[in-house]
Order: sequence, then C-alpha cells, then structure tokens
Amino acid sequence: MSKRDFYDILGVSQSSSKDEIKKAYRKVAIKYHPDKNPDNKVAEEKFKEAAQAYEVLSNSEKKEKYDRFGHDGLRGGSGGFGGGMNVEDIFSQFGDIFGGGGGSPFDSFFGGSRSSSRNRGSNLRIKLKLSIKEIAEGVEKKIKVKRLVTASGVTFKSCLVCNGTGKISKVVNTMLGQMVSSTSCYNCNGNGKIIDNKPPGVDSTGLQYKEEIIKINIPSGVTEGMQLSMSGKGNESPAGGASGDLLILIKEIEDSIFKRDGNNIIYDLYLNFVDAVLGADIEVPTLTGKVRIKIFSGTQSGKILRLRGKGIKDINNSIAGDQLIHVNVWTPKQISKEEEKILSELKQSNNFQPKPGKTDKGFFDRIKDFIN
Repeated sequence: MSKRDFYDILGVSQSSSKDEIKKAYRKVAIKYHPDKNPDNKVAEEKFKEAAQAYEVLSNSEKKEKYDRFGHDGLRGGSGGFGGGMNVEDIFSQFGDIFGGGGGSPFDSFFGGSRSSSRNRGSNLRIKLKLSIKEIAEGVEKKIKVKRLVTASGVTFKSCLVCNGTGKISKVVNTMLGQMVSSTSCYNCNGNGKIIDNKPPGVDSTGLQYKEEIIKINIPSGVTEGMQLSMSGKGNESPAGGASGDLLILIKEIEDSIFKRDGNNIIYDLYLNFVDAVLGADIEVPTLTGKVRIKIFSGTQSGKILRLRGKGIKDINNSIAGDQLIHVNVWTPKQISKEEEKILSELKQSNNFQPKPGKTDKGFFDRIKDFIN
C-alpha cells in the first residue's frame, strides 16, 4: 500500500512556512486525537500518519530529501517513525505542539496531564562498538545491562482512589459545553496500582537494579550513529506495566587495514616498483579472507582496482558493495650503491621517461569516476 503525500495529510504546500506546518499539524492532531476518538482505530492511524508527516516536514534536512525524492528519500535513514510508532512516542516527541509537557491538547487546556503511558517503564540507552568485519557479516553480541526490575517479594493491589484506572476524571463546564477532563491519580501517580507488600531495602516503586546478560542480534550493514531498538528490554515499570525499550547506538571501531566508504571497502595496496613494471600475482586481504589479484605490467601508482561484491551488504536490500584497491607504488627511501648504479642506467632509457596519455587519468579524474 503506497503512502499518502505528507503535504496532503497536513493540508499544506511545499512553500508553507514552519509555523504554518506546525499550525496545520496541531489542527489535524486535535481532530484525530485519541482522547477525542476513544477506541477509534481509523482516527488513531490518521493521528499517527499526521505525526509522521510533521516529523519530516518540520525538519529542514528531511524535508529537502522528501521534496527531491519523495518517500524513497527517507528509506534507510531516520525520517519518520515508521510502522512501529505508537501514540505515546508522539506525545513524548511533540509535547510542545500540544501545549507543553507532553500530553494531549485537552490536558493543557484543563491543566491536567496525560496518564495513559503510566504503565510503561523508561528506556535504556547503550553504545555498542563493532569491528568492520562484524558490521559486514552481522553478529550476535552478549552484553551486560543494568536495568530496573520488580524486586522479588513485591506485590501490588489496585488503587482504591481511581479504582485501578490511574486517572481521576471530572466534568468541566466550558464555552463549548461540558467536557470531561482526566488527571493522574494523586494516590498512585497514575499507575493504577499501589504496593501492597515490599521487602526491606526496596524503595516505594518496588523496583531494584539487576544486572542481566542480553543477546543482541546485529544485522549486517549497520552504520556509525545508527540506533537499534529491542522492545521490552529497558527498565520495568512500577506496578507491573510494560517495560521500556533498550536503545542501541552503533559505534564503528577504526580498522587498521580497511577503510569504509558507505557500503564499499577501501584497501591500500603498496606495490614494489618491479612488480608495477613487470606485473605480478598479488595476494590481498578481504573481509572474507585472502584472494589473489593480477597486477598488469605498467600499472601506475594511484590506480584503483575493484573487487565486485567484496564490500558490505546494504542493511535494506542485502546488495553488497565493492572492495576498492588503491595501488601505491612503493619508493624505497634508501638504496645500495649497486641499486643506485642500476637505476641510473635505467634513468637514461627513453622508456622510463613519463609519457602520460589520454587513458592515464589524474587523481581528481579518478575520484570523479568513483563518485559519479
């Protein structure tokens, strides 16, 4: 199913200002807000759709990509919430749109706060360092995580003040008529439950820190700065609600042999002068082991050779990049008297004088070939 145009969703144009986009989003969000449309899945999807549109159009960089390439320009990046977005993430990220503090527009009007996220624990964030080979192949990592969990022996009971709902509702008379306002329950802090029994040393939330070993499956092709999420592996919630998520920030370890350029791998090959002149079969390393390549006679320093499919698989389509071999002809810094004599004789040969032709490209031309 194709995605709707973001401008159509908010009812704005490409030339609309940020303030106009913000006002349009607020109008659509209020129209389809969950508080105004309880148990209405269609309205909830339109609410999420509007948030995704605003998330892109309110960001100058993402808006530029969207204007040039449409939805395809947002693939593989951080544009949009994607299919896993939920209403509470929207309130958290765009709280200022709804009047501050992360809640519904009705909350800010009546001075209350949204409490439907009461049972969700907080997220945990970690950094995970990966070698270039781990990134290329994908890897399973076992890491220690210190997270909040419900302490052994803690039991809960329903809050008598809010009857387990976590909210206290009241009817408010407004110029639009009577409207129902909900605020978090003061007795249970919006959890709907209170601790019935807890062992010594456990605080009023009933949670305590526990170190756990968690397995993380990292797909091939991740990049520096990419954030992965493991649902339910964050901190647990007071009163037994849903756990938060574990957010994993990817860090690339600099490799001593290979350099990464997108999905391509760059390897510097240092070739001795004789092999460059006569040609040779040379063994070079790749991410999957060593291979032999043929160096043709007369190879110039700066030439770039390509090994197709020997790079990193793209995380979105599994198409592998290439390994680019940058040839450097090695010049010795010290030579013997005998070597100096031989080279002096060769220097007199007309064949050893530089005669670059049209096919011998300079540095900038070679760079352009690989960029274009």
